[in-house]
Amino acid sequence: MAEAAAKTVLDRISQGHLECPICCCRFKDPKMLDCLHSFCLNCLEEMMSKQKSETEKITCPVCRRETQVPDEGLQSLSSSFFLISLVDEIKTQEQLLGKETTNASCESCEEGQEAVSRCLDCKENICKKCQEAHQFLKYTKDHRIIPTEDLDKLRVLPTDVTKAVVPKCREHIEQPLCFHCETCDILICSMCAATEHRSAEHKFVGITNAIESFRESIRTILQKFEKSREQFASNEDSIKHARNRLQEKLARGRSAISSKAEAEIAKIRNKAELLTENLNEIGQERDSEYENSLVHNRDQMERADQIVTAVNDLMRQADDFELLELKPKVMHNLEFQKELKCKPARLDLAFIGVKCQDVVSDTDLGEILLEEKWQLKEEFGKEGSGDGEFQLANSVARFNNGDIVVTDTIQKRLSLFTSDGQHKKSIDKGAGRHQLQAPWGVVVNYDDLLFVTDINKVKVFDYKLQFVRQFTPSVNDAEGLSRSALTDIAMDTQRVAVADWGRKIISVHNLDGSMIATTTNDMVNYYIAITDKIQDRLIFTNYRKNRLLCVDFKGNEMFNVMTSLNGKPAKPTGVLCDDDGSIYVAVHADTLGKSVVQHYNSDGAFISTVARGLYNPLGMAFTPAGGVVVADKHSVKFFQRM
Repeated sequence: MAEAAAKTVLDRISQGHLECPICCCRFKDPKMLDCLHSFCLNCLEEMMSKQKSETEKITCPVCRRETQVPDEGLQSLSSSFFLISLVDEIKTQEQLLGKETTNASCESCEEGQEAVSRCLDCKENICKKCQEAHQFLKYTKDHRIIPTEDLDKLRVLPTDVTKAVVPKCREHIEQPLCFHCETCDILICSMCAATEHRSAEHKFVGITNAIESFRESIRTILQKFEKSREQFASNEDSIKHARNRLQEKLARGRSAISSKAEAEIAKIRNKAELLTENLNEIGQERDSEYENSLVHNRDQMERADQIVTAVNDLMRQADDFELLELKPKVMHNLEFQKELKCKPARLDLAFIGVKCQDVVSDTDLGEILLEEKWQLKEEFGKEGSGDGEFQLANSVARFNNGDIVVTDTIQKRLSLFTSDGQHKKSIDKGAGRHQLQAPWGVVVNYDDLLFVTDINKVKVFDYKLQFVRQFTPSVNDAEGLSRSALTDIAMDTQRVAVADWGRKIISVHNLDGSMIATTTNDMVNYYIAITDKIQDRLIFTNYRKNRLLCVDFKGNEMFNVMTSLNGKPAKPTGVLCDDDGSIYVAVHADTLGKSVVQHYNSDGAFISTVARGLYNPLGMAFTPAGGVVVADKHSVKFFQRM
């Protein structure tokens, strides 16, 4: 049973790793191409014979990369010594297990004579004539030869018999290779070191040090490949989200065109069709660009994966000498990591809309909007301290019924308004345990629960501003710790993120207040957003240092960019994250009334300005219908996204 199991294992190893991809048979004199894939020499020669005679390159049938054929021919390609050794070892073990008969043929000549012995250095079964030739030739007379009957009697070869032989120098054939000349990038012997490589310009080190340095270089580059893989994965998700958004916008645009066309009756249907064709053409072009981005990125990673797989196989299976012999090819292949160029998701192409207008015989039905814009729909509030008045409208949220809730951080007041700005109720600073002391940030979830940051606690109210519960994001204040000073609060579908400006912490919680994660960052300031649409991310602004930042839940920085306006650094405040990863930031101008809202993609790249002419914008929130409401210091403004 043990022999049967061993035979099965040998078969699996041979089929999975030791068969030529061309002939699907066990490797025979395997040669390695520049892409690190190996094939039988005879198979490569047959491939070359079918190509045009003037062709000086051979194409790998696995990855389609080309290899320059040496002037001396395919036989001068690097031999895959580790495959040769593995094939030979498999043959030996199969012989020991009785899979092959002891009447093997000579592998050294073509006369087909019965093998009477085996050369352990050449790793071949040889006949009597070849044995005599081995003992006669200068280069092979010291080879270790044992009779085949002695080999068959062994179940496991002695360690010293199977141990790899130290390669000899090609220039000084009696000298073992013991150094690696880093200047020439070749293996040398002690005679080489004392003669051709003895000048000061030659730097050589021992084999052990050279291979360790080489392996460390490989590890470093492979880590970069892994980071590239993560970047490509992230960008693919971003591209898909942007592509989906494009399709949604296209659907809305077509609907708007159709509605307007019906309103203008038959006289404008022709123009409606022309505009629809234009819209579809632009949409197709942009969709094709997204498709090309996906194909390009996948092709890049497929090629990178092939290189990584080949290098990893080589690193596991080859010995030190073979690795250093192949170092130029390995490093040449790994140079591809520097060429990896990931096409990012162009979120600016994902927006497409239609602005319709009244049509007469000499005008078009409408125009196609290639950039997102927000149009001011309505506003309410003014400067003051009375009901419906603000001294510093800081944060805003909207319930599903349209009611608006606003915090005023100077008046320390939380106010509730109808959708048209009529004051309904306010909570001012109070003394009770459940009263608000200094409300700052507000957010409403899908169940119409209102979450409010209040000094060091998060308090939860219903849509009537009735207290429900509370929780403490940070641990209790203790000696040596800064005091909590909670500022903004943000929410995705199932989680709440809280910014603690005092302790420079952002904490993430379940809706019941239980902790999920915390991250510390010296740049934590006032306003934050959270998203799980692309990956778990926390986006926040730093007002004083003009920065827009993004970290994951472990605190790893995804991006850190400067916000600017008219070519100058500008101070950001409120931040929102859309369902496709788009980021919107309120940015302050030097002059009141000139502030804007800017659109960034999921990687922190500026796309466009979507709203202008704001007085002093602070907190922002999306409405259930997809609009945007902005706390603009002394008023609340409603924007419709066009």
